[in-house]
Amino acid sequence: MPQPCKGRVLVVDDEANARNALAECLQSEGYLARTASDGNQGLQTLSSFEADVVLTDLKMPGLDGIGFLEQGKKRHPHAAFVVMTAFGSIETAVEAIKKGAESYLTKPLDLDAVSALVERSMERVQLSKEAARLREEVAGRYSFHNILGDHPAMQRLLKQVAQVAPSRATVLIQGESGTGKELIAAAIHHNSKRRDGPFVRLNCAALAETLLESELFGHERGSFTGAANRRDGKFQQADEGTLFLDEVSEIPMPLQVKLLRFLQEREFERVGGNETIRVDVRVVAATNRDLAARVKEGLFREDLYYRLNVVTLEVPPLRARRSDVPLLAQSFLKKYAVENEKDVAGFTEDSIKHLLTYPWPGNVRELQNAVERAVVMSQGEYVDMGDFSALPGQPADNDLGLLLPGISMAEVERVAILKTLDAVGGSTAKAAEMLGISRRKIQYRLREWGMQAKDAS
Repeated sequence: MPQPCKGRVLVVDDEANARNALAECLQSEGYLARTASDGNQGLQTLSSFEADVVLTDLKMPGLDGIGFLEQGKKRHPHAAFVVMTAFGSIETAVEAIKKGAESYLTKPLDLDAVSALVERSMERVQLSKEAARLREEVAGRYSFHNILGDHPAMQRLLKQVAQVAPSRATVLIQGESGTGKELIAAAIHHNSKRRDGPFVRLNCAALAETLLESELFGHERGSFTGAANRRDGKFQQADEGTLFLDEVSEIPMPLQVKLLRFLQEREFERVGGNETIRVDVRVVAATNRDLAARVKEGLFREDLYYRLNVVTLEVPPLRARRSDVPLLAQSFLKKYAVENEKDVAGFTEDSIKHLLTYPWPGNVRELQNAVERAVVMSQGEYVDMGDFSALPGQPADNDLGLLLPGISMAEVERVAILKTLDAVGGSTAKAAEMLGISRRKIQYRLREWGMQAKDAS
């Protein structure tokens, strides 16, 4: 059974026997190796062969090792360059390291030393690539264009997020459970000047008052039973970053006073401590309750409400942006089809209609869970009605009235096409004739929605 490739190595040396022997040695150890006779050929090879590690001689005709190193590092900053030089030219090797070389090897080469150095360099390069990939993944996940939503209400929200993200303002995010408030908070952080700092989350409804105070502000050793050591709280952990307080409406009144003081003065003391601690933290809070009503009921401090309510963002419920349901459902379907190794391409017409008319009281989170279950239960290429057995059925009368308010022209088109297809038994030709549009347009729309026409040939 062939062994997996350990990485890609380029050997650059003007001595043919030396470079070929070294390349063969590296090949035998599981690396994919290429060779070049001088610096110019090395640059040409790097343009098509993305080496992880480059072993280069220093003294070569044409473009020498130093010149090759300087140009190669500019074009391929993630590659590790190792220079090879005669024992008497250590000064040149040191110069190469100052210009970005990973290390150097002296000739004649010790193959064990070469093997160890290439392995260490390869590990560092691969760790660097993985870190870069993870940074891109995080940036992609929280960039505005990857928060799915074509409905005008979502587009307005994302424009507001883009405006508020670079500021220092405290943000209050309001919306029902499951609408994606934490995703919006994370997008604010990752598109702000604090993106390199921590993004710390705390669900204020999940802890008792004493534990919540310790979680927020930290505690000193012996300040209460079980406090065996001093502990930093979330505010300190979030220094130079963002603290996301989910379900902020559930913070008990005594703690609201301490939170208000922090928002006003940016300082606090640990539980059981006297030392005043100052940190630079941006607070983003979220709630699924009406905070103004909580103020009137005497359950939330009015002054704290105004401190949190500097900028308010409203996340619309899924039933108010139904045109996004197929978009979200298709995205979740792709994700869970890969995770569960299922060959599922999309949804049938009946299942899409069911998704569009279901009220989604649990919002995007409920849709995500429903699609995951449907993908797991599906036995065909397309998810059908029966795969959504966990969702309650809907009344047969699913006209446009059930989709109001919040219907867009895209939704009108979708409902018109799907209901007409249903009325004519799935015939795209008959539906096109009734709607006064081309059959091709109906087929295109169905493909766009991840659906298959019943009369497709």
